Amino acid sequence: MIRNYIHRSLETCLTRAVSEFPAVVLTGPRQSGKTTLLQTLFGRQCRYVSLELPDVRTAATEDPRGFLGMYPPPVIFDEIQSVPDLLPYIKENIDAHRDRAGQYLLTGSQNLLLSEKITESLAGRAAMLQLMPLSFREAEGHPQAGLPWDPQGPYRTGSNASDNDLWPKFLRGCYPELVANPERDIHLWHSGYVQTYLERDVRSLRQVGDLSQFQLFLRALAARAAQLLSLTDLARDLGVAVNTVKAWLSVLEATYQVIVLRPYFANVGKRLVKTPKVYFSDVGTLCYLTGLQDPAHAAAGPMGGAIMETVVLSEIVKTLTHSGIAPQIYFWRTSAGSEVDIVVERYGRLIPVEVKLSATPRPAMAATIKSFQKDFGSQAMHGYVVHPGKTKLPLGSKVTALPFTEL
Repeated sequence: MIRNYIHRSLETCLTRAVSEFPAVVLTGPRQSGKTTLLQTLFGRQCRYVSLELPDVRTAATEDPRGFLGMYPPPVIFDEIQSVPDLLPYIKENIDAHRDRAGQYLLTGSQNLLLSEKITESLAGRAAMLQLMPLSFREAEGHPQAGLPWDPQGPYRTGSNASDNDLWPKFLRGCYPELVANPERDIHLWHSGYVQTYLERDVRSLRQVGDLSQFQLFLRALAARAAQLLSLTDLARDLGVAVNTVKAWLSVLEATYQVIVLRPYFANVGKRLVKTPKVYFSDVGTLCYLTGLQDPAHAAAGPMGGAIMETVVLSEIVKTLTHSGIAPQIYFWRTSAGSEVDIVVERYGRLIPVEVKLSATPRPAMAATIKSFQKDFGSQAMHGYVVHPGKTKLPLGSKVTALPFTEL
């Protein structure tokens, strides 16, 4: 096993998929641990080939059949988006042995390019799974812990960590290399990550011409994290066209750098806000892009609320995604300003989640959740006010104040 390996929640789902499908495609942002996960679970029975190496890429492009003949299944092909034209030939090989599971394990860090080719080539032949950076439950060694509203445990039981202990972790972020190596300089690591991301992923996508302008866009977007996002205002501030900002946002979504949270709509007789919100997938990336290096400043400064919301949202998204579940997550806000930060659609019902920066929960913090529950009646489940403190207590008959360490 790889040194400092951190067990992932996705292991169960991934192992099942490999035993059932001829191909498995594992996507997610760069450095989220895709290669490490596949090599740890399947490295003994599968050869490993990186398609990012120029000579390998050339060989695969010029003679795909010969290349696949050199690397017969079972095989791991890393960064398949580097040679998407290989996919029809992989399909050809799969169809020759359709009943054989676990032939090709593919990774990719660009959803946009991959999904079109996979839909064309591997429909019905491949399981599509996604690996995000570490969740906090994975980093703590409890990868199978469920969310508090799941009918069966195990659950996170919290820790003795104080509010002050959490914020250094938020600044560090959740990429496996940083969590497994706490001595690493986080500013240097995130700086290198963003630069590599710009050079490798963004430059290769046609929507981006000016990398320096795109970097300004990244920082401007980070400053607006967890807020209602006006693309018109953002475009005006950057001096670019609205369509350019839309294209750039789609690049960030396609490369798993952001989560676009859309409002929940239902016919409850209220005028609802239709503007989305944007969150960065990794809280460490958000802190780096907004120039935060001091935990106390991060907690007490103007970005504190956005950071806390990012942490809670990404923990929910990762926990669901790493269970093989496509997250159905929204926010709810009326034109009068009543808002619930996160609404999770699960089991055919709605779970309202409010995020608070204060470590001292009070009954007034549950007001918008109660309003939401009143509007949605039996469709609304028990609600949660998630905070960075240690106190778990009821804030009414259907609302619980929950420490983040127990989410």
